[in-house]
Amino acid sequence: MEIMKRRLFVDLKKHLDRKEITILTGARQTGKSTLLKQLETFCREREWVTVFINLENKTLLEDLDNHPFNLLKYLPDNGERKIVFIDEVQYLNDPSNFLKLLYDEHREHIKLVVTGSSAFYIDNKFRDSLAGRKRIFHLLTCSFEEYLELSGKEELLKEFQRIIPSRTAKSVHLEYLRNEWELYMLYGGYPAVITEPDKKEKVLRLREIRDSFVKRDIIESGVANETAFYNLFKILASQAGSLVNVNELALTLRIKHETASHYIMVLRKCFHMALVSPFYQNIRKELTKMPKLFMLDTGLRNCLINNFEPINSRLDKGELWENTVYRVLAERYGTDMVFFWRTTDGNEVDFILKDIDSPKGIEVKYDEQQIKPAKYKLFKEHYPEIPLVYYWLYPFDEDCLRRLYV
Repeated sequence: MEIMKRRLFVDLKKHLDRKEITILTGARQTGKSTLLKQLETFCREREWVTVFINLENKTLLEDLDNHPFNLLKYLPDNGERKIVFIDEVQYLNDPSNFLKLLYDEHREHIKLVVTGSSAFYIDNKFRDSLAGRKRIFHLLTCSFEEYLELSGKEELLKEFQRIIPSRTAKSVHLEYLRNEWELYMLYGGYPAVITEPDKKEKVLRLREIRDSFVKRDIIESGVANETAFYNLFKILASQAGSLVNVNELALTLRIKHETASHYIMVLRKCFHMALVSPFYQNIRKELTKMPKLFMLDTGLRNCLINNFEPINSRLDKGELWENTVYRVLAERYGTDMVFFWRTTDGNEVDFILKDIDSPKGIEVKYDEQQIKPAKYKLFKEHYPEIPLVYYWLYPFDEDCLRRLYV
């Protein structure tokens, strides 16, 4: 059976023809190495010259650390363009300089495709020295479609793809789709979690990601106070969808404001969470300072707060649903396109999509009966050009999914 290719594979494949360095980054355990190997297989099937280098190999790492051009010794000297895949480039002492020198001197003959973790991405040298030389691709945890495919639910995937584009399509498998959607909300999109059929084992997998792989992020990012970092992570997970008040967080954890800000930056660069900026144009009372925070995987969120209860019995079902909606919007439009609107006297719209073909405001409620259109009069008066739509999960029907993906 062929291994599933992530949706990002298509974009990465197109970028192989470009001279720019292709950089694939994202949270640990999202499948970056697998995707890199799939790209290499694609190239080899076309008989392109490729070399795959895994920098967990200490011998290779030491040789390339001695000088970037030592890479040339590992390439065939046949005059053809070569595609070099480098996994875990952050293990180099100076990965930015390594990539810069190779690009500047050999971009006509060598195409670099690399994966890098947050330690590389946080480095200031990365932004400065590679400006104009790279394109970054972010691999998130699996989307719902990828979840269905990876978990072997091919028939449900076809049904999902059938009903989404059609305004009138109905499904006789709606209950099965609802069940899978709720499992996706509970356990998230990490590939190793999706492919584990047992629910208890899913939780154990998520705990391993939380305890082992997040710890590697902590070490590589130079975090000194591991306990404070984890406590901050848990607090933020429990407050997903709320405004981020760094002063309050620092006081609660008894750490400096600068330390709390740094930890939040690390969590963002490790692709565990994202900050959503406020949208504002012309109302003096609009709140323009504090961002909102969302987790980029709901399974990890539920693991951090230790709650895997069924959706309808949860006290935080509204917050979990809102975080899930954000995850879909981030996947579809990118994190930079999603904003929220809020005024100092409490008027709020959960999400504003701007700088896209059809800007819109989105208000998220767990239950359709919670929607009170009169509450959004101020927003509609000041932004008549931005239509406001409502996303709810209950009662669940085909439109619950259609609203998210159309």
